[in-house]
Amino acid sequence: MLVLTRKSNQSIMIGDDVEVSVLSVVGEKVRIGIQAPQNVPVFRTEIYLEIQRQQEPGADAAAEKDEVAGEVDQALRGLSEPS
Repeated sequence: MLVLTRKSNQSIMIGDDVEVSVLSVVGEKVRIGIQAPQNVPVFRTEIYLEIQRQQEPGADAAAEKDEVAGEVDQALRGLSEPS
């Protein structure tokens, strides 16, 4: 991992097309801007990991199974409620 120190209004280049700029630093929060071509996907790590998880083989089946289980639970609750 390359570690760099940058101040507000400074940036780094990744290749020829991606620029990462430090917009502001307030306390422990750093606001960054990323300028990249439209064909370069840019995601927060947690979003990227969720996308990867959903693309795993069997992920659709597991999600569908959870959805069906939720529907069954809801139907059973409906049966047990007085009319």
